[in-house]
Amino acid sequence: MDACRAFFYRVKLYLTALGKWVALAVVTGFCCGILGALFHMGVELATEYRTGHPWLLWLLPAAGLAIVGLYKLTRTEGQGTNDIIDVVHLGKGLSIWLLPTIFFSTLLTHLCGGSAGREGAALQMGGDIGYHMGMMFQMDDRDIRTATLCGMSAFFSALFGTPLTATVFAIVVVSIGVLYHAAFIPCLVGSLTAYWVSLELGVEPTRFAVAAPELDAAMMARVAVLGALCALVSILFCNSIHYLQRALTKCLPNPWVRAAVGGCAVIVLTFLCGTGDYNGAGMEVIVRAVEGGAARPESFLLKILFTAVTLGAGFKGGEVVPSFFVGATFGCWMGPLLGIPAAFGAALGLVSVFCGAVNCPIASIFLSIELFGAGGMLYFALSCGISYMLSGYNGLYSSQTILYSKLKAQYINAKANEYHAGQIWEEEE
Repeated sequence: MDACRAFFYRVKLYLTALGKWVALAVVTGFCCGILGALFHMGVELATEYRTGHPWLLWLLPAAGLAIVGLYKLTRTEGQGTNDIIDVVHLGKGLSIWLLPTIFFSTLLTHLCGGSAGREGAALQMGGDIGYHMGMMFQMDDRDIRTATLCGMSAFFSALFGTPLTATVFAIVVVSIGVLYHAAFIPCLVGSLTAYWVSLELGVEPTRFAVAAPELDAAMMARVAVLGALCALVSILFCNSIHYLQRALTKCLPNPWVRAAVGGCAVIVLTFLCGTGDYNGAGMEVIVRAVEGGAARPESFLLKILFTAVTLGAGFKGGEVVPSFFVGATFGCWMGPLLGIPAAFGAALGLVSVFCGAVNCPIASIFLSIELFGAGGMLYFALSCGISYMLSGYNGLYSSQTILYSKLKAQYINAKANEYHAGQIWEEEE
Protein backbone atom coordinates (compact mmCIF):
# COMPACT_ATOMS: atom_id res chain seq x y z
CA MET A 1 0.00 0.00 0.00
CA ASP A 2 2.83 2.38 0.88
CA ALA A 3 4.53 1.52 -2.41
CA CYS A 4 1.35 2.39 -4.34
CA ARG A 5 1.00 5.70 -2.54
CA ALA A 6 4.65 6.51 -3.25
CA PHE A 7 4.18 5.60 -6.92
CA PHE A 8 1.10 7.78 -7.37
CA TYR A 9 2.78 10.59 -5.46
CA ARG A 10 5.68 10.52 -7.92
CA VAL A 11 3.29 10.44 -10.86
CA LYS A 12 1.41 13.43 -9.46
CA LEU A 13 4.68 15.25 -8.83
CA TYR A 14 5.90 14.87 -12.41
CA LEU A 15 2.52 15.59 -14.00
CA THR A 16 2.10 18.69 -11.84
CA ALA A 17 5.53 19.95 -12.84
CA LEU A 18 4.84 19.27 -16.51
CA GLY A 19 1.46 20.99 -16.37
CA LYS A 20 2.93 23.99 -14.54
CA TRP A 21 5.73 24.49 -17.09
CA VAL A 22 3.56 23.91 -20.15
CA ALA A 23 1.02 26.43 -18.85
CA LEU A 24 3.69 29.05 -18.14
CA ALA A 25 5.46 28.38 -21.45
CA VAL A 26 2.29 28.70 -23.51
CA VAL A 27 1.30 31.98 -21.84
CA THR A 28 4.84 33.33 -22.08
CA GLY A 29 5.21 32.18 -25.68
CA PHE A 30 1.88 33.77 -26.61
CA CYS A 31 2.89 37.12 -25.12
CA CYS A 32 6.36 36.96 -26.63
CA GLY A 33 4.91 35.95 -30.01
CA ILE A 34 2.60 38.97 -30.12
CA LEU A 35 5.18 41.46 -28.86
CA GLY A 36 7.90 39.84 -30.98
CA ALA A 37 5.78 40.18 -34.10
CA LEU A 38 5.00 43.82 -33.29
CA PHE A 39 8.68 44.48 -32.64
CA HIS A 40 9.72 42.78 -35.89
CA MET A 41 7.18 44.81 -37.86
CA GLY A 42 8.27 47.97 -36.10
CA VAL A 43 11.94 47.43 -36.97
CA GLU A 44 11.04 46.58 -40.57
CA LEU A 45 8.88 49.69 -40.91
CA ALA A 46 11.54 51.86 -39.29
CA THR A 47 14.19 50.49 -41.67
CA GLU A 48 11.95 50.94 -44.70
CA TYR A 49 11.02 54.48 -43.72
CA ARG A 50 14.66 55.43 -43.08
CA THR A 51 15.68 54.01 -46.44
CA GLY A 52 13.06 56.15 -48.14
CA HIS A 53 13.93 59.23 -46.09
CA PRO A 54 17.76 59.40 -45.74
CA TRP A 55 17.52 62.75 -43.93
CA LEU A 56 16.47 60.84 -40.79
CA LEU A 57 20.14 60.05 -40.23
CA TRP A 58 20.60 63.69 -39.18
CA LEU A 59 18.26 63.03 -36.24
CA LEU A 60 20.46 60.26 -34.80
CA PRO A 61 22.04 62.51 -32.11
CA ALA A 62 18.56 63.63 -31.04
CA ALA A 63 17.44 59.99 -30.96
CA GLY A 64 20.38 59.25 -28.67
CA LEU A 65 19.30 61.99 -26.30
CA ALA A 66 15.74 60.65 -26.33
CA ILE A 67 17.02 57.15 -25.48
CA VAL A 68 19.06 58.45 -22.54
CA GLY A 69 16.04 60.40 -21.32
CA LEU A 70 13.75 57.37 -21.65
CA TYR A 71 16.10 55.19 -19.60
CA LYS A 72 16.41 57.85 -16.92
CA LEU A 73 12.64 58.37 -16.85
CA THR A 74 12.02 54.65 -16.32
CA ARG A 75 15.02 54.28 -13.98
CA THR A 76 16.49 51.44 -16.04
CA GLU A 77 19.87 53.05 -16.82
CA GLY A 78 22.62 50.56 -17.42
CA GLN A 79 20.33 47.53 -17.66
CA GLY A 80 20.94 45.22 -20.59
CA THR A 81 21.45 41.63 -21.71
CA ASN A 82 24.07 41.01 -19.02
CA ASP A 83 21.42 41.77 -16.39
CA ILE A 84 19.10 39.17 -17.93
CA ILE A 85 21.91 36.60 -17.64
CA ASP A 86 22.46 37.67 -14.03
CA VAL A 87 18.82 36.92 -13.27
CA VAL A 88 19.56 33.27 -14.08
CA HIS A 89 22.94 33.28 -12.31
CA LEU A 90 22.14 35.32 -9.22
CA GLY A 91 18.36 35.69 -9.04
CA LYS A 92 18.49 39.47 -9.54
CA GLY A 93 15.23 41.29 -10.11
CA LEU A 94 14.08 43.08 -13.26
CA SER A 95 11.98 46.19 -13.73
CA ILE A 96 8.88 45.78 -15.90
CA TRP A 97 9.73 49.19 -17.36
CA LEU A 98 12.70 47.65 -19.16
CA LEU A 99 10.24 46.10 -21.63
CA PRO A 100 8.80 49.29 -23.20
CA THR A 101 12.11 51.12 -22.77
CA ILE A 102 14.21 48.72 -24.85
CA PHE A 103 11.33 48.30 -27.34
CA PHE A 104 11.10 51.98 -28.25
CA SER A 105 14.81 52.68 -27.85
CA THR A 106 15.69 50.00 -30.40
CA LEU A 107 13.08 51.31 -32.83
CA LEU A 108 14.56 54.81 -32.49
CA THR A 109 18.06 53.47 -33.14
CA HIS A 110 16.93 51.73 -36.34
CA LEU A 111 14.73 54.61 -37.49
CA CYS A 112 17.61 57.08 -37.38
CA GLY A 113 20.36 54.86 -38.75
CA GLY A 114 22.26 53.47 -35.76
CA SER A 115 24.13 50.24 -36.51
CA ALA A 116 22.57 47.59 -34.27
CA GLY A 117 20.62 44.38 -34.38
CA ARG A 118 17.47 43.36 -32.59
CA GLU A 119 18.23 40.17 -30.65
CA GLY A 120 19.70 42.09 -27.70
CA ALA A 121 16.32 43.72 -27.32
CA ALA A 122 14.68 40.33 -27.86
CA LEU A 123 16.63 38.66 -25.06
CA GLN A 124 15.94 41.57 -22.73
CA MET A 125 12.23 41.82 -23.51
CA GLY A 126 11.77 38.06 -23.47
CA GLY A 127 13.69 37.66 -20.25
CA ASP A 128 11.68 40.46 -18.65
CA ILE A 129 8.40 38.85 -19.73
CA GLY A 130 9.51 35.42 -18.50
CA TYR A 131 10.66 36.84 -15.17
CA HIS A 132 7.36 38.59 -14.48
CA MET A 133 5.37 35.57 -15.68
CA GLY A 134 7.21 33.53 -13.09
CA MET A 135 6.30 36.14 -10.49
CA MET A 136 2.67 36.07 -11.63
CA PHE A 137 2.60 32.25 -11.35
CA GLN A 138 4.00 32.68 -7.80
CA MET A 139 7.07 30.58 -8.51
CA ASP A 140 10.07 30.33 -6.23
CA ASP A 141 13.46 31.84 -7.01
CA ARG A 142 14.84 28.86 -8.94
CA ASP A 143 11.74 28.47 -11.09
CA ILE A 144 11.71 32.20 -11.86
CA ARG A 145 15.20 31.78 -13.32
CA THR A 146 13.89 29.02 -15.59
CA ALA A 147 10.90 31.20 -16.53
CA THR A 148 13.37 33.91 -17.54
CA LEU A 149 15.11 31.48 -19.91
CA CYS A 150 11.71 30.51 -21.32
CA GLY A 151 10.97 34.14 -22.18
CA MET A 152 14.40 34.64 -23.75
CA SER A 153 13.97 31.65 -26.05
CA ALA A 154 10.37 32.54 -26.96
CA PHE A 155 11.14 36.10 -28.04
CA PHE A 156 14.23 34.98 -29.99
CA SER A 157 12.08 32.39 -31.78
CA ALA A 158 9.39 34.93 -32.62
CA LEU A 159 11.92 37.29 -34.23
CA PHE A 160 14.03 34.86 -36.24
CA GLY A 161 11.67 31.93 -36.77
CA THR A 162 14.24 29.48 -35.37
CA PRO A 163 12.54 27.70 -32.43
CA LEU A 164 15.12 24.94 -31.98
CA THR A 165 18.05 27.35 -32.06
CA ALA A 166 16.25 29.66 -29.65
CA THR A 167 15.63 26.79 -27.23
CA VAL A 168 19.21 25.52 -27.22
CA PHE A 169 20.71 29.02 -27.20
CA ALA A 170 18.75 30.07 -24.11
CA ILE A 171 19.72 27.00 -22.07
CA VAL A 172 23.43 27.10 -22.94
CA VAL A 173 24.38 30.79 -23.34
CA VAL A 174 24.22 31.60 -19.63
CA SER A 175 26.82 29.07 -18.46
CA ILE A 176 29.01 27.53 -21.16
CA GLY A 177 29.60 23.89 -20.26
CA VAL A 178 26.26 23.39 -18.49
CA LEU A 179 22.99 22.52 -20.19
CA TYR A 180 19.94 23.56 -18.18
CA HIS A 181 17.99 20.37 -18.88
CA ALA A 182 15.15 21.36 -16.55
CA ALA A 183 14.53 24.38 -18.79
CA PHE A 184 14.33 22.38 -22.02
CA ILE A 185 10.56 21.75 -22.08
CA PRO A 186 9.62 25.29 -20.91
CA CYS A 187 11.95 26.84 -23.49
CA LEU A 188 10.88 24.51 -26.31
CA VAL A 189 7.15 24.93 -25.68
CA GLY A 190 7.57 28.70 -25.31
CA SER A 191 9.62 28.90 -28.51
CA LEU A 192 7.15 26.82 -30.52
CA THR A 193 4.20 28.85 -29.21
CA ALA A 194 5.89 32.17 -30.02
CA TYR A 195 6.93 30.86 -33.45
CA TRP A 196 3.37 29.83 -34.26
CA VAL A 197 1.91 33.15 -33.06
CA SER A 198 4.46 35.17 -35.07
CA LEU A 199 3.70 33.13 -38.20
CA GLU A 200 -0.03 33.74 -37.73
CA LEU A 201 0.68 37.47 -37.44
CA GLY A 202 2.60 37.49 -40.73
CA VAL A 203 6.25 37.37 -39.63
CA GLU A 204 8.25 35.41 -42.17
CA PRO A 205 10.97 33.20 -40.63
CA THR A 206 14.56 33.98 -41.63
CA ARG A 207 15.66 31.48 -44.29
CA PHE A 208 18.34 31.43 -46.99
CA ALA A 209 18.76 29.35 -50.14
CA VAL A 210 22.37 28.14 -50.24
CA ALA A 211 23.83 25.13 -52.05
CA ALA A 212 26.40 23.18 -50.03
CA PRO A 213 29.33 21.52 -51.86
CA GLU A 214 29.64 17.75 -51.92
CA LEU A 215 31.40 16.29 -48.90
CA ASP A 216 35.10 16.28 -49.72
CA ALA A 217 38.32 16.10 -47.67
CA ALA A 218 39.94 19.04 -49.46
CA MET A 219 36.83 21.17 -48.94
CA MET A 220 36.81 20.15 -45.27
CA ALA A 221 40.36 21.46 -44.92
CA ARG A 222 39.39 24.77 -46.54
CA VAL A 223 36.36 25.08 -44.28
CA ALA A 224 38.57 24.44 -41.25
CA VAL A 225 40.85 27.30 -42.26
CA LEU A 226 37.85 29.59 -42.73
CA GLY A 227 36.60 28.57 -39.26
CA ALA A 228 39.95 29.55 -37.75
CA LEU A 229 39.85 32.92 -39.49
CA CYS A 230 36.27 33.47 -38.32
CA ALA A 231 37.47 32.92 -34.74
CA LEU A 232 39.89 35.83 -35.19
CA VAL A 233 37.13 37.98 -36.68
CA SER A 234 34.84 37.18 -33.73
CA ILE A 235 37.61 38.21 -31.31
CA LEU A 236 38.03 41.49 -33.20
CA PHE A 237 34.27 42.04 -33.20
CA CYS A 238 33.76 41.42 -29.46
CA ASN A 239 36.85 43.30 -28.33
CA SER A 240 36.09 46.30 -30.56
CA ILE A 241 32.62 46.64 -29.02
CA HIS A 242 33.87 46.29 -25.45
CA TYR A 243 36.86 48.57 -26.01
CA LEU A 244 34.83 51.41 -27.52
CA GLN A 245 32.18 51.10 -24.80
CA ARG A 246 34.86 51.51 -22.13
CA ALA A 247 36.73 54.22 -24.03
CA LEU A 248 33.67 56.33 -24.77
CA THR A 249 32.39 55.96 -21.21
CA LYS A 250 35.77 57.05 -19.84
CA CYS A 251 36.24 59.97 -22.26
CA LEU A 252 32.59 61.07 -22.20
CA PRO A 253 31.16 60.08 -18.80
CA ASN A 254 28.05 62.20 -19.31
CA PRO A 255 25.55 59.90 -21.12
CA TRP A 256 23.81 62.83 -22.84
CA VAL A 257 27.06 64.06 -24.36
CA ARG A 258 28.14 60.52 -25.24
CA ALA A 259 24.90 59.81 -27.12
CA ALA A 260 25.06 63.09 -29.06
CA VAL A 261 28.73 62.70 -29.98
CA GLY A 262 28.23 59.05 -30.93
CA GLY A 263 25.29 59.96 -33.16
CA CYS A 264 27.38 62.61 -34.90
CA ALA A 265 30.22 60.09 -35.35
CA VAL A 266 27.88 57.64 -37.10
CA ILE A 267 26.68 60.44 -39.41
CA VAL A 268 30.28 61.32 -40.33
CA LEU A 269 31.19 57.67 -40.90
CA THR A 270 28.14 57.20 -43.14
CA PHE A 271 29.08 60.12 -45.36
CA LEU A 272 32.71 59.04 -45.50
CA CYS A 273 31.64 55.58 -46.68
CA GLY A 274 29.14 57.01 -49.16
CA THR A 275 26.58 54.29 -48.45
CA GLY A 276 23.90 53.41 -45.92
CA ASP A 277 24.81 49.70 -45.96
CA TYR A 278 26.23 49.91 -42.45
CA ASN A 279 23.28 51.67 -40.84
CA GLY A 280 20.58 49.62 -39.17
CA ALA A 281 20.81 45.83 -39.05
CA GLY A 282 21.96 45.43 -42.66
CA MET A 283 19.85 42.38 -43.51
CA GLU A 284 19.83 43.32 -47.20
CA VAL A 285 23.64 43.13 -47.24
CA ILE A 286 23.51 39.72 -45.54
CA VAL A 287 21.07 38.46 -48.17
CA ARG A 288 23.32 39.76 -50.97
CA ALA A 289 26.31 37.96 -49.50
CA VAL A 290 24.61 34.65 -48.71
CA GLU A 291 22.32 34.31 -51.72
CA GLY A 292 24.16 36.46 -54.27
CA GLY A 293 27.75 35.80 -53.26
CA ALA A 294 28.57 39.53 -53.38
CA ALA A 295 30.30 41.57 -50.67
CA ARG A 296 32.97 44.25 -50.54
CA PRO A 297 36.24 43.19 -48.82
CA GLU A 298 36.11 46.03 -46.30
CA SER A 299 32.45 45.53 -45.36
CA PHE A 300 33.05 43.39 -42.27
CA LEU A 301 35.55 45.88 -40.81
CA LEU A 302 33.28 48.86 -41.39
CA LYS A 303 30.31 47.07 -39.82
CA ILE A 304 32.40 46.33 -36.73
CA LEU A 305 33.32 50.02 -36.50
CA PHE A 306 29.76 51.29 -37.01
CA THR A 307 28.33 48.82 -34.47
CA ALA A 308 30.99 49.53 -31.86
CA VAL A 309 30.43 53.29 -32.12
CA THR A 310 26.63 52.93 -32.02
CA LEU A 311 26.47 50.63 -29.00
CA GLY A 312 29.35 52.35 -27.23
CA ALA A 313 27.53 55.68 -27.47
CA GLY A 314 24.50 54.23 -25.68
CA PHE A 315 22.15 53.42 -28.56
CA LYS A 316 20.12 50.24 -28.17
CA GLY A 317 19.77 47.10 -30.22
CA GLY A 318 21.78 43.94 -30.36
CA GLU A 319 25.04 42.48 -31.52
CA VAL A 320 23.91 39.18 -33.07
CA VAL A 321 22.58 40.49 -36.41
CA PRO A 322 25.71 42.67 -36.79
CA SER A 323 27.74 39.51 -36.14
CA PHE A 324 25.73 37.85 -38.94
CA PHE A 325 26.63 40.80 -41.19
CA VAL A 326 30.32 40.66 -40.24
CA GLY A 327 30.53 36.89 -40.68
CA ALA A 328 28.59 36.77 -43.94
CA THR A 329 30.57 39.55 -45.64
CA PHE A 330 33.89 38.21 -44.36
CA GLY A 331 33.08 34.66 -45.48
CA CYS A 332 31.82 35.87 -48.85
CA TRP A 333 35.13 37.67 -49.46
CA MET A 334 37.51 35.14 -47.92
CA GLY A 335 35.74 31.99 -49.13
CA PRO A 336 36.74 32.26 -52.82
CA LEU A 337 40.36 33.00 -51.78
CA LEU A 338 40.34 29.61 -50.04
CA GLY A 339 38.54 27.83 -52.87
CA ILE A 340 35.09 27.90 -51.22
CA PRO A 341 32.09 29.17 -53.23
CA ALA A 342 31.34 32.77 -52.19
CA ALA A 343 27.73 32.17 -51.14
CA PHE A 344 28.58 29.08 -49.10
CA GLY A 345 31.55 30.90 -47.57
CA ALA A 346 29.14 33.66 -46.51
CA ALA A 347 26.86 31.10 -44.86
CA LEU A 348 29.80 29.50 -43.06
CA GLY A 349 31.09 32.90 -41.96
CA LEU A 350 27.70 34.01 -40.67
CA VAL A 351 27.33 31.01 -38.37
CA SER A 352 30.99 30.72 -37.36
CA VAL A 353 31.49 34.35 -36.31
CA PHE A 354 28.22 34.13 -34.36
CA CYS A 355 29.54 30.97 -32.69
CA GLY A 356 32.83 32.59 -31.72
CA ALA A 357 31.04 35.65 -30.36
CA VAL A 358 28.49 33.83 -28.18
CA ASN A 359 30.51 30.65 -27.37
CA CYS A 360 27.61 28.35 -28.27
CA PRO A 361 28.71 25.73 -30.86
CA ILE A 362 25.70 23.41 -30.54
CA ALA A 363 23.21 26.27 -30.84
CA SER A 364 25.20 27.56 -33.83
CA ILE A 365 24.96 24.20 -35.60
CA PHE A 366 21.19 24.18 -35.06
CA LEU A 367 21.11 27.75 -36.39
CA SER A 368 22.86 26.62 -39.59
CA ILE A 369 20.26 23.88 -40.08
CA GLU A 370 17.29 26.19 -39.52
CA LEU A 371 18.70 28.97 -41.71
CA PHE A 372 20.35 26.99 -44.52
CA GLY A 373 19.05 23.40 -44.31
CA ALA A 374 20.88 20.25 -43.26
CA GLY A 375 22.81 19.72 -46.49
CA GLY A 376 26.09 21.21 -45.29
CA MET A 377 25.73 20.31 -41.62
CA LEU A 378 29.14 18.62 -41.30
CA TYR A 379 30.89 21.62 -42.83
CA PHE A 380 29.06 23.97 -40.45
CA ALA A 381 29.83 21.73 -37.47
CA LEU A 382 33.56 21.73 -38.27
CA SER A 383 33.72 25.47 -38.85
CA CYS A 384 31.74 26.25 -35.67
CA GLY A 385 33.80 23.87 -33.56
CA ILE A 386 37.08 25.44 -34.66
CA SER A 387 35.73 28.97 -34.26
CA TYR A 388 34.52 28.15 -30.75
CA MET A 389 37.84 26.64 -29.68
CA LEU A 390 40.10 29.30 -31.17
CA SER A 391 38.02 32.33 -30.14
CA GLY A 392 39.34 31.91 -26.61
CA TYR A 393 37.46 33.29 -23.63
CA ASN A 394 36.11 36.34 -25.41
CA GLY A 395 32.41 36.93 -25.86
CA LEU A 396 29.63 39.43 -26.37
CA TYR A 397 28.18 38.97 -22.87
CA SER A 398 30.46 39.69 -19.92
CA SER A 399 28.04 38.01 -17.50
CA GLN A 400 28.37 34.75 -19.41
CA THR A 401 30.22 32.09 -17.42
CA ILE A 402 32.59 29.66 -19.15
CA LEU A 403 32.75 26.76 -16.74
CA TYR A 404 35.12 24.44 -18.59
CA SER A 405 38.36 25.04 -20.44
CA LYS A 406 38.34 25.10 -24.22
CA LEU A 407 41.70 23.34 -24.23
CA LYS A 408 41.18 20.41 -21.87
CA ALA A 409 38.51 18.77 -19.70
CA GLN A 410 39.12 21.10 -16.78
CA TYR A 411 36.80 23.21 -14.65
CA ILE A 412 37.84 26.89 -14.74
CA ASN A 413 34.62 28.86 -13.97
CA ALA A 414 35.75 32.01 -15.81
CA LYS A 415 33.65 34.97 -16.84
CA ALA A 416 33.80 35.81 -20.54
CA ASN A 417 36.24 38.70 -21.12
CA GLU A 418 37.27 38.67 -17.45
CA TYR A 419 40.65 36.97 -17.67
CA HIS A 420 43.48 37.33 -20.11
CA ALA A 421 44.01 34.18 -22.12
CA GLY A 422 47.56 33.87 -20.78
CA GLN A 423 46.33 33.72 -17.18
CA ILE A 424 43.87 30.96 -18.03
CA TRP A 425 46.54 29.03 -19.92
CA GLU A 426 48.79 29.18 -16.88
CA GLU A 427 45.98 27.73 -14.76
CA GLU A 428 45.37 24.99 -17.31
CA GLU A 429 48.99 23.85 -17.59
